[in-house]
Amino acid sequence: MKIGVHPNNLHLRLARLWPGAFVDLQPIFISYAEGRDTAALLESGDIDLGGTGSTPPIEADMRGLGVEYVAASAPRPANGAVFVRRGSPIGSVAELKGRRISLIDGSFHTYLLARSLEGEGLSLPDVERERVESGARDSLADLLEGRVDAWVAMSPRLEKALERDDVRLIVRCGAAIPNRSLFWTLERNGLSAEEIRSIVSELSRIGVEITADPRAAARLLASGDRGGSGDRGRTDIDAWEKVVRSRDFTVFPIDDEIIAEQQEEADTLLRHGHFSKPIVLKRRETTR
Repeated sequence: MKIGVHPNNLHLRLARLWPGAFVDLQPIFISYAEGRDTAALLESGDIDLGGTGSTPPIEADMRGLGVEYVAASAPRPANGAVFVRRGSPIGSVAELKGRRISLIDGSFHTYLLARSLEGEGLSLPDVERERVESGARDSLADLLEGRVDAWVAMSPRLEKALERDDVRLIVRCGAAIPNRSLFWTLERNGLSAEEIRSIVSELSRIGVEITADPRAAARLLASGDRGGSGDRGRTDIDAWEKVVRSRDFTVFPIDDEIIAEQQEEADTLLRHGHFSKPIVLKRRETTR
């Protein structure tokens, strides 16, 4: 099985390094740049399974690709936030109107921004979405140097931003959206019921082991970082351990609650004009 791994899905990033992960499925881990590429890689057959935030699979279904949800993480309320400069006159989400906001558009960032704005009687067209954030590049410098007015950040950049005194938090994920990780494929890829059960079981097992030994998980994550030795290496491990401890690595099979959450997101993004047509999401029972 070809399992896609991008930097922002820590569960699969750790699974690639975890002893014995997915051994029954003879895994081949395929690295790629960011979650928004997942649908194209599934469509081309380059991967069989991917893990992203909540928005990319809805984007894929909007394209008619026939998403099949496999598993979902517990909510991760700490894994996303909106920052402004420390000295910015922006004091709340309501004051983002007309402002330039950096985000990974088409990811859960878009949904977080939409729900946050909606709570203040605003919508996505009321702000300027600057697509300068990416999986490989963050927008901290753009924020500090005034090229954007606000920045939607996620782990591990978020934790590092929280330690700075030149930026200020105005909203956190947990106040707006569940922010789960979704593990998914396309119906056309034909995963069997046995394969899906095995995926859920392995994701769950790895999650339990990560939670039991967050220091070991942090070491694995830091091992791929530049300067992963000496004092810098210890600093990286400490930083990653904070990230690992901040999230719930529990994984569940897909159920009606998850599909309802996805439907709510699809309806919200339709209201905000991000999508041009409605879609009805259904739980696809795997009988193969």
